[in-house]
Amino acid sequence: MNLLDDLAGRHEIATADAMEQLGHRIGERLGAGDLLVLTGPLGAGKTTFTRGLAEGLGVRGPVQSPTFVIARTHPSLVGGAPLVHVDAYRLGSAAELDDLDIDFARSVVVIEWGRPMADAVADSWWDIELERPVGGADVADEDLDADAPRFVTIARAGG
Repeated sequence: MNLLDDLAGRHEIATADAMEQLGHRIGERLGAGDLLVLTGPLGAGKTTFTRGLAEGLGVRGPVQSPTFVIARTHPSLVGGAPLVHVDAYRLGSAAELDDLDIDFARSVVVIEWGRPMADAVADSWWDIELERPVGGADVADEDLDADAPRFVTIARAGG
């Protein structure tokens, strides 16, 4: 069985705490060379998930969205691999991602918004899609920011 095979599939996550707990469970299983690509709309829980993952890895926090700095490195507090948390939203290409000079082999790397660039930096990775209510007839506007359930789909991607 592979690293996250038993967690592959679609999961309903009821609260932000549950999202963090899922991240924590996954973080405990990761090591150097692992790449996770997170995809989902604003507010879906990508940074909350990564916060839990960082706790599971035992890296220094706090984990915040890297939107304005593009990438943050969180060194290990337990002798493991560091976490590199990347927000690829403002990157125009895989070449710009490569320009960040991330040590993929010695780090656990989480790339938000990185799906179009993942195959340029790795042969395989964990693709994690987060969904949240986005409005419409079935969701009232005041519920968009509530602790509404999210759906997380975990799948192996690449070769």
